Amino acid sequence: MASPPSSSISKPLKQIPGTYGLPFLGPIIDRHNYFYHQGQDKFFATRIKQYNSTVIRTNMPPGPFISLNSKVIALLDGASFPILFDNSKVEKRNVLDGTFMPSTNFTGGYRVCAYLDTTEPNHTILKQFFINVLVSKKETFVPLFRNTLSESFRELEDQLYGKNGEAKFNDVFGAGAFNFMFRLLCENKDPLETKLGSEGPGLFDKWLLFQLAPLATLGLPKIFNYIEDFVIRTVPFPFWFAKSGYKKLYAVISEEAKTLLDEAEKLGITRSEACHNLVFLAGFNAYGGLKNQFPVVIKWVGLAGEKLHRELADEVRTVVKEEGGVTLNALEKMTLVKSVIYEAMRIEPAVPYQYAKAREDLVVQSHDASFEIKKGEMIFGYQPFATKDPRIFQDPEVFVARRFVGDGEKLLKHVVWSNGPETAEPSPKNKQCPGKNLVVLLCRLFLVEFFLRYDTFEFEYKTIVLGPSVTIKSLTKASTY
Repeated sequence: MASPPSSSISKPLKQIPGTYGLPFLGPIIDRHNYFYHQGQDKFFATRIKQYNSTVIRTNMPPGPFISLNSKVIALLDGASFPILFDNSKVEKRNVLDGTFMPSTNFTGGYRVCAYLDTTEPNHTILKQFFINVLVSKKETFVPLFRNTLSESFRELEDQLYGKNGEAKFNDVFGAGAFNFMFRLLCENKDPLETKLGSEGPGLFDKWLLFQLAPLATLGLPKIFNYIEDFVIRTVPFPFWFAKSGYKKLYAVISEEAKTLLDEAEKLGITRSEACHNLVFLAGFNAYGGLKNQFPVVIKWVGLAGEKLHRELADEVRTVVKEEGGVTLNALEKMTLVKSVIYEAMRIEPAVPYQYAKAREDLVVQSHDASFEIKKGEMIFGYQPFATKDPRIFQDPEVFVARRFVGDGEKLLKHVVWSNGPETAEPSPKNKQCPGKNLVVLLCRLFLVEFFLRYDTFEFEYKTIVLGPSVTIKSLTKASTY
């Protein structure tokens, strides 16, 4: 590889340390350490210490036989991580899930937008379609989600004050996320009034499970670790397990989202491809993302304690009273609410991984050194280490509610949960989540509606496959609003 121009290297050039181990055995040993012996954070932390580098070579799951090539260059700090967003230097064709790609049978035979690189013509058209959809619906975001939240809070209280004396937060707000997205895409149609009935969230869960199972662990007792590993990481699950449910989801969205599909055809997208992309957007991006994001928010707000709860309740109720209601203008004035949401996204990003392949020979820089990466090599970023980089964030392991207030807003460029900096905007020419601003808005609205209703709460949580599972143990009704 030719040496890069000296002007592009401001730090000493070093070889990337690390090892892939023996063929076949190396990837299996690494994945056992990753899932069972060390866990994700310790897996990377021990290698940073071993090689004295935050850019290393290692293997990433799932490995044999699902992945043909497990080798990656891991970026484990906030300085090197942003190369993953430079589409002039990296390619994102078929790397959404990392070193393997689920069968396109799960998406109607199409490579949906999330699997396309920015250089592929279909990416621009489909991404523009998604952006157009969201722009056309922006006036409905607040009233529609507030109505959805009202239903969710009623269900939460019904469970809490029922015979079990507790409420399953994830189930309630997962269903709420599904109902909101379905109504948003389907002309405010209640999914209960369609052939889906109440099955929608369960069908999406099943569809997601059989695609993403090789990337997770169920947290079973150690005696079952190798059985689990053999079952979910030897061969991919066939689409057959999710086929009937997916066909039902597709058929209902095809019927109820006719207006959006008409608009897709005007852009030159076939009705079938547009619908499969909408199903993916609704199920993988929106429902899958929000179902994990809301528990992350309530977990960290809960752990922060009653002092923060009082401060949030005071800000929310004061601004809503001054503004005469919950409006976009009111939400913009709630600086603490905004900061809390960004801090939750920083400290525990709902999607911790980013992947890309080097589009060309390139140089990536950590805080201390420069490293050459060859064209075609897989680059992997572990987001929690980037967004908890101690050389960027003070007390990075601590939830600091006001971290992004005032001058703290300058740090927002290092909040990258959306496949791009929080200070950037999604466009047809990048891979940033088209719903980035909507997700932040919904999280703020959730917190606002929560503290309009309640002063404080008690909860328990445990870590499951993808994020925390939260159980609400008590709610103290609002005393001042």
